[in-house]
Amino acid sequence: MQIVRKYRIPALSCALAVLLCELIARPFADMGICDDGPYILMAQNLAKTGHVVYNGWGAPMLSWQLYLGAALIKLFGFSFTTVRCSTLLVAIVMAFVLQRTLVRAGISEGNATIGTLTLVLSPLYLMLSVTYMSDIFGLFAIVLCLYTCLRALQSSSDRSAILWLCFAVATNALVGTSRQIAWLGILVMVPCALWLLRSRRRVFLTGAAANLAGVLFILACMRWLKHQPYSIPEQLFPSAFSVSRSFLELLHTFLDVPFLLLPVMVLFIPEIRNSRPRVLIALLLGYLLVGVHPHHPHDVFLLEPTQGNWVTVYGLFSPLTHGTPPIFLNPGVQVLLTIASFGGLAGLIASLVRTRRTQPTVGSSPGTTWKQIYVLLAPFTVAYTLLLVPRSSEEFGVLDRYALALLVVALLCMVRYYQDRIRPQLPFAAFILIAIMAAYGTVATHNTFALYRARVALAAEIQSTGVPDTSVDNGWEYNFDVELRHASHINFPTIVVPSGTYAPTPPPSLSADCQMWWYDYTPHIRPLYGASFDPNACYGPAPFAPVHYSRWPGLAPGTLYLVRYTDPSAH
Repeated sequence: MQIVRKYRIPALSCALAVLLCELIARPFADMGICDDGPYILMAQNLAKTGHVVYNGWGAPMLSWQLYLGAALIKLFGFSFTTVRCSTLLVAIVMAFVLQRTLVRAGISEGNATIGTLTLVLSPLYLMLSVTYMSDIFGLFAIVLCLYTCLRALQSSSDRSAILWLCFAVATNALVGTSRQIAWLGILVMVPCALWLLRSRRRVFLTGAAANLAGVLFILACMRWLKHQPYSIPEQLFPSAFSVSRSFLELLHTFLDVPFLLLPVMVLFIPEIRNSRPRVLIALLLGYLLVGVHPHHPHDVFLLEPTQGNWVTVYGLFSPLTHGTPPIFLNPGVQVLLTIASFGGLAGLIASLVRTRRTQPTVGSSPGTTWKQIYVLLAPFTVAYTLLLVPRSSEEFGVLDRYALALLVVALLCMVRYYQDRIRPQLPFAAFILIAIMAAYGTVATHNTFALYRARVALAAEIQSTGVPDTSVDNGWEYNFDVELRHASHINFPTIVVPSGTYAPTPPPSLSADCQMWWYDYTPHIRPLYGASFDPNACYGPAPFAPVHYSRWPGLAPGTLYLVRYTDPSAH
């Protein structure tokens, strides 16, 4: 046991589990995935020039992650995979820190390990860990801030508490430069920790001074970012806002949480048998009412767990190309996941209702109290949720990956609640559920990258015949990579510096069935051909061989085709 404690074996196991799953998934592809293509090219430019230069895509500040990506480029040479390895490195370290954070929050080693594996082996976390988007970097800043605040609260000496608070401010300030919302650590979480430490005057005053320095650092960074050419200003207050749409979008995102934390959530299903039937009926009716709401922004609400923006029925994030990708999860599996997710949520709510009346205590956790957890996490959760509200009125709404920080909060509270109010130890069966979700996430990550490699092969095939890369619509992510080979920036409409940068672009002369997604962002691309899952889309197959890609486990290979964007009879 001393060896286990000394070397933090449970935390190391969580970190190594992430690495193992990613190695099995073979996550490499030489093109952008979702938003990360322009970010990777920024890291490449930083490695070459030593300067951070924005290229007109995305609102995150990115600074810290750009330097980490550039460092790997300096060490190993440039490739998309090399830069993405920086995210994987952070994801592995965060798995370790998260397990230690849960332990510091009064959760036993075994329960903390189950909780950590539930999150870090979820399909959302595994996929984001091998992209170069800012979600994992931002989450790391938040988790690290929570850990250091807990250490400050538990410090027996003033000197130790002050050092941990200063470390919390410094790390959140620097690591938060990757994604601005992570600065809620300095803006909300650290002040909450100071409130809890207010009786220790020296700690409070020194910590407040350090936190003020952190706030000034944030203001300086925001001012710097505002004046950077081709950076994208974040709109805190949207020009148009719908209360009903915003509510439903946020509710949709919150109802993703039971699925993404399924191995812990299903442990609450037995609590349903102890609840009053009217509680369960009320929950079911409320779920159905929202599902059939005429203004609901998503198509199929009742199959909620796989109707997200990132975790979908196709496995994971699917590119916007012509045709429909092959389905990864059939309707029967979707229904089963929905029942399990809703059942766990209903059991949790039923247990909370019952607990408020009887207050049974199975065991008490040493160290951090529930009051400290509430004070640290409740204001942070409210502030984080309020910052999601402006996103809810945008075209794509609140993406499921935006809920990562809320997943950490929900996970900590659920595991601690189960330990204190139901059973001291989470059932060993949770490991079986974790293994199932890890297999799902690993397979889905593999299939997603296999599809992206197929898109790269498709583009290489057509370019080998002398057709320029600007003549192919290979989905907006690949198109962004191509545009940035021919221009300094994406032609994004909200760029402020330099003024007048955005140039309205007329749509390509294509039929209604062959429209190119975000054509105005990539004005250099005037497609003659496009990638498609359907060989008969647009004007039918182009004279190029299709590309097949593998789909685990034992599924029929997927196929990508090139189709014509112009009518061959017109030539």
